[in-house]
Amino acid sequence: MQYSVKQGDYLTKIAKENGFVDYHTIWDHPNNQQLKQKRKNPNVLAPGDELFIPDKAGKEESAATDRRHKYKVKTEKNMLRIVLEDIYGNPVANAKCQLQVEGKVFEVVSDGDGKIEHEIPLTAQNAELVVTEENKALTNVKLSVQIGHLDPVEIESGQKARLSNLGYYLGRLDVDNPAKFRSAVEEFQCDHDLTVDGDCGPQTQAKLKQVHGC
Repeated sequence: MQYSVKQGDYLTKIAKENGFVDYHTIWDHPNNQQLKQKRKNPNVLAPGDELFIPDKAGKEESAATDRRHKYKVKTEKNMLRIVLEDIYGNPVANAKCQLQVEGKVFEVVSDGDGKIEHEIPLTAQNAELVVTEENKALTNVKLSVQIGHLDPVEIESGQKARLSNLGYYLGRLDVDNPAKFRSAVEEFQCDHDLTVDGDCGPQTQAKLKQVHGC
């Protein structure tokens, strides 16, 4: 079956919704090799990408009929990672926060690198992080996260989203503002010793992907 990727789709979600416990069954299928080479990251897809979803195959196991048997099913984990930094780009460590995902609330603390990592449902779409402890670097911070909505870095919407997450682009992501986008690209290039030309070309894209983390 051919599946056309929609905004907010990511492979672990697609696999779960189609009855697969391991997304590799889909991602490693020969019919998806071209998309796999193009996108690299199965959870950063673009709307309109064509994904082949194979038929589910059964699996048989031999076992004695006069005994009880236990079978373990390997399931995928879906991890949400958020890095907290101050306005100077320094990690904010030991920040006590509440992470709300699909109605469930978890108490989390950033590590020494400012990173928060927590397992979330395979089909999660929305999360919210609230810094609950008074912090010199972060005060009254509330972050809304749209899971699976990050477009590939080769697409302008993906570039703009990463620049926004890193604090360079401050405009609305759903409004086209070429001047503001170019200014954000130039500021990012300046901070990372790139040619400052306002063009988010391959070198800038690679650096943006590296700094953002994906």
